[in-house]
Amino acid sequence: MALFTTVMGVAGLALAWAKASALAGAPALPGLCLRGVATALYVFLFVLYALKALRYPAQVAAERAHPVQVNFFPAISTGMVLLSIAWLPTLPGLAHVLWSVGAAAHLVLTLLAVGSWIFHPHYSIQHASPAWFIPAVGNILMPIVGMQWAPPDISWFFFSIGLVFWLVLMTIVFYRLFFHEPLPPPMRPTLAILLAPPSAGFVAYMALTGQVDGLARVLYSMALFVFLLLASHVRQFARLPFSTAAWGYSFPLAAFTMASLEMAHRSASAWYAVLAWALLALLSVVVSWLAWLTLRAAVRGQFARPQ
Repeated sequence: MALFTTVMGVAGLALAWAKASALAGAPALPGLCLRGVATALYVFLFVLYALKALRYPAQVAAERAHPVQVNFFPAISTGMVLLSIAWLPTLPGLAHVLWSVGAAAHLVLTLLAVGSWIFHPHYSIQHASPAWFIPAVGNILMPIVGMQWAPPDISWFFFSIGLVFWLVLMTIVFYRLFFHEPLPPPMRPTLAILLAPPSAGFVAYMALTGQVDGLARVLYSMALFVFLLLASHVRQFARLPFSTAAWGYSFPLAAFTMASLEMAHRSASAWYAVLAWALLALLSVVVSWLAWLTLRAAVRGQFARPQ
């Protein structure tokens, strides 16, 4: 299930290149090629997991009941929404269908996830991790293309869920990180997910309002702070053994890259443009590196799964 985060990473890179092309004159070809790769990857993983659900329903049920793995199920709907954003410029009809199905599915998965947190007794504070952001905070992406088709109230509905649950879950996760033992090494890459909510929130807020006001600056500034915090500990991340959780680096960095490109477009400051181009280069290297490690692990049968 965690492999669906690969779609989020590749699609995020495709969207970052597409935004750089639209706003800053970057070549369009990388974004178009990556969009195709992300789509093919999504279809492949979706079919593979559907076959697994048919042949091994008990294993899928166990994943659904697992306090960590359950949070990766909404990566399926999030990936579909990201693909809808990617296909909007050329195939708006397909994008509309992908967004409609993805948004509805993500709402259902969010209700199931939050319901499991509230009504199931098997959670402890040690289970809290940034991966918990995926079900609830993924809603914050919906306005990016939702404003194209749905009434504004629907986009604000999803944005509000994502924003409020970001604040709630951030408090819980920080409490766990501050006052309990550190995350186990296989799960530490998920700390990068802390960067996703304010970054994606900024991009979504731009789609909702179209202006860099006080809340927009708060979201972007918080994303910048989290990026600097993570970057200051890059050596610790580099020493970790590879696992599928390492794809947690990719989409948050892509979201921050897109936010920086948007900020550079709307700001007179050249600093944002320099940062945005540097982030795009870094993101391209990171996703390429993760893709190579994933392919090598697949060939060797050495995937390390987060527990």
